[in-house]
Amino acid sequence: MAKLRLNPGLDVPALAAAYRENRRVRVNGLLEEQGAWALHDFLAEHDQWWQLINTPDGLIELNRSARAKMSNKKRAELDAKVYDGAMRGFQYRYEGLRVPDLSQLQHYGRDPLVEFARLMASEAMLDFLRAVTGCDALSFTDGHATSYGPGDFLTGHDDDVAGKNRLAAYVYGVTQVWKPEWGGLLLFHGEGEATVSGLTPRFNALDLFAVPQRHSVSVVTPSAPIRRYAVTGWLRAV
Repeated sequence: MAKLRLNPGLDVPALAAAYRENRRVRVNGLLEEQGAWALHDFLAEHDQWWQLINTPDGLIELNRSARAKMSNKKRAELDAKVYDGAMRGFQYRYEGLRVPDLSQLQHYGRDPLVEFARLMASEAMLDFLRAVTGCDALSFTDGHATSYGPGDFLTGHDDDVAGKNRLAAYVYGVTQVWKPEWGGLLLFHGEGEATVSGLTPRFNALDLFAVPQRHSVSVVTPSAPIRRYAVTGWLRAV
């Protein structure tokens, strides 16, 4: 298996300057490419994804087998509830895979997603993230893998949760190719949400942005021929 390594050729001063100016930055070519492809292939071939849906009564988690057994009527009813929730407040629908945290890594094997978690916990990566964001208080990261297909989305929110000590958020994309018209854009909301600016998913690109900062993921359209893969999470202080 290809080892996941931080790209040694990244221009850290330029990335840090961009982050200071905009409170966000895209890091193209975060990893050496062979490792990035290993992570992509693992996520694309994995079949144990869980569909995650927010509801007023709590989180719904459905594996692919459970969804396949649902009747068309039940699936349509669930979709209607999901989109109704999106009209009224915070809502999401996408597939997820848990990334083990630092205390659990010793109990896991060496698949590419676990190796990504190990890399994110490494001093080399933490030093890089501190240098780019200026967040000297950063002590650890967490996150989960995400897979967005047609109809999946994430409505506006700012990631500022009491007690979580989130300094910044990250989205590491390993989507093979993507067109803006397929949706799935990472959108940053302007003042009063009158304007937005968006980023198209890109392969081996890390998007870093300060918390709080209102953002969303636009609905993936039925025309998207592949899924939008990423690992998303937060840079946190103790």
